[in-house]
Amino acid sequence: MNVVLGVSGGIAAYKACEIVRGLRRRGCAVRVVMTRAAAEFITPLTLQALSGQKVLVSLFDPDEDPLQHVALAKNCRLLLVAPATANVIGKLAGGIADDGLTTLALAVRCPVLVAPAMNPRMWEHPAVIENVRVLAARGTLFIGPEEGEMAEADYGVGRLADPGAIVDRAMEILGSRRSLSGQRLLVTAGPTREAIDAVRFLSNPSSGKMGFAIASAAVRRGADVVLVSGPTAIEDPEGVKVVRVTTASEMRDAVLAALPEATIVVKAAAVSDFAAAAPAATKIRKSEAARTIEIVPTPDILKEISRKKGSRLLVGFAAETDDVIGNARWKLLDKGLDLIVANDVSGGAAFAADDVQVVVLDRAGVETRLGPAPKSAIAERLLDLIEERIAA
Repeated sequence: MNVVLGVSGGIAAYKACEIVRGLRRRGCAVRVVMTRAAAEFITPLTLQALSGQKVLVSLFDPDEDPLQHVALAKNCRLLLVAPATANVIGKLAGGIADDGLTTLALAVRCPVLVAPAMNPRMWEHPAVIENVRVLAARGTLFIGPEEGEMAEADYGVGRLADPGAIVDRAMEILGSRRSLSGQRLLVTAGPTREAIDAVRFLSNPSSGKMGFAIASAAVRRGADVVLVSGPTAIEDPEGVKVVRVTTASEMRDAVLAALPEATIVVKAAAVSDFAAAAPAATKIRKSEAARTIEIVPTPDILKEISRKKGSRLLVGFAAETDDVIGNARWKLLDKGLDLIVANDVSGGAAFAADDVQVVVLDRAGVETRLGPAPKSAIAERLLDLIEERIAA
């Protein structure tokens, strides 16, 4: 479990030592990224000794790869910023990237956990309140601050959360809480392809990122996961049984084969709604092409699953270009779903994007807006909503 600990320049920086120790005791590999201000409170050498890895302070260290922040972002399972000063929180909210920590924060696509620490007067400032609100809306997670005595002899809310509690929260996010232990998730992802001839097909721009993020997050929470995926360029998630398919019919067969063991179904795939009625066995030459291609509907996998729903929790996705909420609510009721994730894909950008904004609807009429945030963060929040319904 690769964790990057971002340390910013406040008096609580010395508590980063306890956080590093706690994470390493729990089996995490920890790489520390410090701001220059943080190095005024605690030396990089101290955190290097505790983490066992070189500390990144400057993007322009001659001994470091200038793209080190990108490499760290690719392998990072959690970015933990502790302590997070008002300055760093403001930079994260504004998308400012002027040092190693804030540049890394723009590159990561993993969950981000922020532990604020500052004077109570600063924590109560409207600018800080707004920056926290902006980050939370994007999916950033927070722990603390706590109420207590401050270094300046002030008393109030602004004290860094207890390092042990920070480590516990980090491990929850990484999946050690095993909150879905005993559950069997069936997740679908990606597009399907329906052949027109030997080299052409009907499809859509779905990347599969959302479904893969859900599968990965569920495994970290202890679930057994089967992921049925159409054609994507994404590697198989660790710990997930992946079934690769191409057509809607193949996806239907794979889903129905896995359904009897599933307790939760998350249908995130963008299945092609139509297929050519009579695909040609060889390439159709332009000079030979007919003016029209007859198309027929593909199997309605979600509706078929709903007829076999039983006690399972069933979650669908609605990729819409107009009347997004209205069309999603109709689909929720028509398919007999427990939850539906409404996604505005007008223009097609949301399909391949790393960040997305969605609305989760339930049968009681409740709408939960998530994002804009990385799909990994959206996946975590969706699983939180699923867990709430399991516990109800």
